[in-house]
Amino acid sequence: MPELPEVETTLRGIHPHLAGRRIQALVVRNRDLRWPLPKGIGSSLRGQTVNNITRRAKYLLFELDRGWLILHLGMSGSLRIIQNGASPEKHDHVDIVFGPDRLLRFRDPRRFGALIYTTRPPAEHKLLREMGPEPLGDECDGEYLFSRSRNRKQAVKSFIMDQRIVVGVGNIYASEALYRSGIHPQRAAGKISLPRYEALVAAIRQVLRASIAAGGTTLRDFVGESGQTGYYIRKLQVYGREGDACLKCGGAIRQLRIGQRASYYCPRCQR
Repeated sequence: MPELPEVETTLRGIHPHLAGRRIQALVVRNRDLRWPLPKGIGSSLRGQTVNNITRRAKYLLFELDRGWLILHLGMSGSLRIIQNGASPEKHDHVDIVFGPDRLLRFRDPRRFGALIYTTRPPAEHKLLREMGPEPLGDECDGEYLFSRSRNRKQAVKSFIMDQRIVVGVGNIYASEALYRSGIHPQRAAGKISLPRYEALVAAIRQVLRASIAAGGTTLRDFVGESGQTGYYIRKLQVYGREGDACLKCGGAIRQLRIGQRASYYCPRCQR
């Protein structure tokens, strides 16, 4: 599933090619995405200029003249900027056409992605209005997580993956950040001290920034039909390494399930 770094990489890849461009048409081959596309969406978008593209959590926000286009990649979605007229493949469901030389193609094999047009600010949309702060922003710091965690018995890994607490800390990044900060993923969120939350926030930011930076090497893949996803190559220290030696102590990495998600940790280094 595309996570925050992949979505940020996508944003950085498409922004310079689309900002300031006018939408000529919307080509819909399959309306049955996570939420069916309304039949009038094409006429609503036609003629509007993409004034800016930003990100909120894992949503891409296209700021238009008279509203916003909210795009989510879902479980398997990806975006490509290609020449108008290029033949679509099986899972190429939507094209946003910007002229004879350029279109944005949305590919989504599992069709859990979404394309939503709204005339109200995205922050007021039901999908975004109750989200927590961005993990790379100033609002999310150790003191914030510490205060939100008091009296909570849930596992800290589930706590930092709750989008109402903080957005964009997916399963992989939660495992990696907890490992780097030395916190056991099952420890109760309310039992963790302020200094340890400060270390955890620093680790979350380190993991996300490193992943985004690695993704920057593939931005060229967003232009053309190279077949590459454009997502970064992860250099993981703990996730997916069950039975391998811990990079810190040499002990065996273990796996457990928290909230139906695989979690990886070192029983020696994480307490």
